[in-house]
Amino acid sequence: MSDTRTQFRIPGATGSSSRQPHASAAPAAPAPAAPSTPWAGAETVGFRILGPLEAVGAGTTHRPRGPKVRKLLALLAVRAHDIVEVDTLVDELWDGDPPSTAVSTVRTHIYHLRQELERELGAGAVRDVITTEATGYSLRTAPGRLDLENFTRLYGQGRAELRAGRHEAALEVLDAALGLWRGRTLADVAQGRVLAGHAARIEELRVRTQELRIEAAMGLGRHRELVPELRRLVAVDPLNEWLHARLIDALHRSGRRGDALRAFHDVRAVLAEELGLEPSEDLRQLQHHILAGGSAA
Repeated sequence: MSDTRTQFRIPGATGSSSRQPHASAAPAAPAPAAPSTPWAGAETVGFRILGPLEAVGAGTTHRPRGPKVRKLLALLAVRAHDIVEVDTLVDELWDGDPPSTAVSTVRTHIYHLRQELERELGAGAVRDVITTEATGYSLRTAPGRLDLENFTRLYGQGRAELRAGRHEAALEVLDAALGLWRGRTLADVAQGRVLAGHAARIEELRVRTQELRIEAAMGLGRHRELVPELRRLVAVDPLNEWLHARLIDALHRSGRRGDALRAFHDVRAVLAEELGLEPSEDLRQLQHHILAGGSAA
C-alpha cells in the first residue's frame, strides 16, 4: 500500500498481548496460537507452510478452515516474529478494496483463528503464540517450530558447507532442507498480492537449494544419479537454462554424448517456441565443447 493510505491501529493495544481486543462481532478472548509440528514434542506448537498450511500440536495436525482465516494465519507465518500491521492484513484480505468494517472484521477473524486453534490443539498448547500488538499481530513460535525457519537454517548450513568444499556434508544438509517440502508454498491458500510476493520469494529459495544440491552432487561425481532428477526438474521448469546446462553436462560426463546433444536441441526448441530466443552463451559453449570432443572429466 502507498504511504498515503489510512494506517489502521488496534484500539486498546499498547504492546504485546495474548488477549484479543473487543470486536463488534466477537468478545475478547485469550490469545490461542499456532499449532505444534509433528517434529516437535507433544506440548509444543508449530506451523507448516512448505506445502498445504498446517497447524500441529499435541499429536494433532489441523488445517484451518475458512479462506480468510487461512490467509491471516499464512501471512502471520511467513512473517513469523515480525509485527504484521493491520493495514497489511486488510490489503491481503480485500486486495485494496476493503469494506468500512475491515478493522473490526480482521479482529473477528483473529479471534476465531485463536478459538479454532485452541479447540483443535488445546488451550495450553496454543496460548500466547498469536500476540496482539499496537498496530497488528505477531506469530511467536518457539525455535524449530516453523518449517520455513528450519528450511532456511539448513539452506544456510548447506551453502556454507559447499563453499568450504565439503560436498558430502553439503549434500546431506541440502537433502534434509528439501525433505521439509510437501508441495508448493501454501498450496491450499488463495493468495492475494501480499502473500503471493512472499510465496514467490520462498519458492526462489527452494530453487536455489535445488541448484546447490546439484552442484554438491556433481562435485562428488554423481553425474549418472543426477540425470533422472535433472530431467524431472527441467520438465517442471522448462525455461530454466541453468538446469538444462546441468542436464547436458551430466549426460556428457556419463558418457552419453548423443543424449547430451539431443538435450541441447530440446532446450533450443523450447526457448525458440516459448520466448523467441536462442540458448545462452554458456549453453552454446557447452554444445561446442561436446561437438569438439572435449573431455567429459
